[in-house]
Amino acid sequence: MIVSLSISNFRSFHSEETFSLAASNRLAGTHDEHVASIPHSDQNVLRIGVLYGANGAGKSNLFKALRYIKAVALGRREKGRGTAREPFRLAGTTEEPSTFDLQFIAAEKLYRFGFKTDDQRITEEWLAEVIGGREKTIYERITNADGQVTVEAPGLKGLGEKLTALVTVGGPQNQSFLATVNVTLNKMDYGDHLRSVLHWFKEGLELIGPNVPFGQLGPYLADNPDCLEFAGSFLKSVSTGVDHLQVSKKEITEEELRSLLPPDLVSRVLKGLLEDDEGSALVRLTEGNELLIERSGENHFYRITVRAAHQSQTGTIVPFELNEESDGTKRLLNLMPALHGLHSSTKVYFIDEIDRSLHPNLVWEFVNFYLKSCSGCQAQVIITTHESSLLDLDLLRRDEIWFAEKDSTSATRLYSLTDFNVRKDLEIRKHYLKGRFGAVPFLGDLDRLLAETVHTS
Repeated sequence: MIVSLSISNFRSFHSEETFSLAASNRLAGTHDEHVASIPHSDQNVLRIGVLYGANGAGKSNLFKALRYIKAVALGRREKGRGTAREPFRLAGTTEEPSTFDLQFIAAEKLYRFGFKTDDQRITEEWLAEVIGGREKTIYERITNADGQVTVEAPGLKGLGEKLTALVTVGGPQNQSFLATVNVTLNKMDYGDHLRSVLHWFKEGLELIGPNVPFGQLGPYLADNPDCLEFAGSFLKSVSTGVDHLQVSKKEITEEELRSLLPPDLVSRVLKGLLEDDEGSALVRLTEGNELLIERSGENHFYRITVRAAHQSQTGTIVPFELNEESDGTKRLLNLMPALHGLHSSTKVYFIDEIDRSLHPNLVWEFVNFYLKSCSGCQAQVIITTHESSLLDLDLLRRDEIWFAEKDSTSATRLYSLTDFNVRKDLEIRKHYLKGRFGAVPFLGDLDRLLAETVHTS
């Protein structure tokens, strides 16, 4: 679970801004089922966060910042390719470093991971365990102006020759030390802290953009029949017209593989260039139609197809390809893993623009279903949205509602509803739409544009 995320000098973020999901002590007794305890602390963390803002205010840049952090934490960087950071460009200079600082719970421990980076190198990096307000350093890394990487790792001592050697070498200047561990060593060489942190970034953090489906949807449904049944039942319950879902996983030959993919992609598949740490790769053909490549001594290729079954007027079942379904139905299906198995889940789902292609009632029901199902769980959902129906204090706590707004320098500011003195019975939605809390578009210039248009015509 994410406790806080601080960002500076990235896209629309200039000075440091912090998005915090630490529960406010002032709201104790309000929706207490929405919180979970922070390890070694008397504080709690929220199971949901909802971020509002006008178009262009920077909501999605919070999502993109987390996506960048995940890429830096896990990914290999080619020599000479820089760090791919995106600094704030409206301050007259882009030479200042970008800073990212993330606190999250993994394996029942609170960790703090962060780094500073310029265009060419990660200048600083740190990983620590936070215990009762104190930080126990696992490693700190510094890169000097000449590109020399130095790592001090008091929390990694005695964990084997390979890790010790990597600490001594440091790794590439444009690649995080955490990523260097990930792409160089085997899991058994990590040690408990690095294993937990890397596993959280790989498996515990799911980022779902407005136009990107759940990455492993076909294999996930094929390997989780309970989720397949749940997803079909949910789609049926919200009147999408879908009666249930069908999934097939069929092994195919290399010849069939070559008929489905272009030659250059087939070559990359056969060489194992697309594989993850588990020796598998996923290639998306069309909506709901995927290829899974598994390598365990020899190649195995599987074609996975997901279909939506509808009931005809005569009572017969008619299967439809997913690309024949509405955008709203596909969007809901891609969000289903975030709702299934919440009591055993420890994942964080960050959903950007949850209201894309969804009716307002469905957005509200999604959040309501999640909150009613997640009591006692360690899962977390963070969403960005314009859907004002969620501004309901019977549904959400005040500290779960956040706003993004551009200031006079066109930089994004983040602030919470707890920054305002509001009554418990206040109709939040009405006051938000009237502009009391900011984070709404200013439309005054449209009147001037309309007057000019009428005058010139």
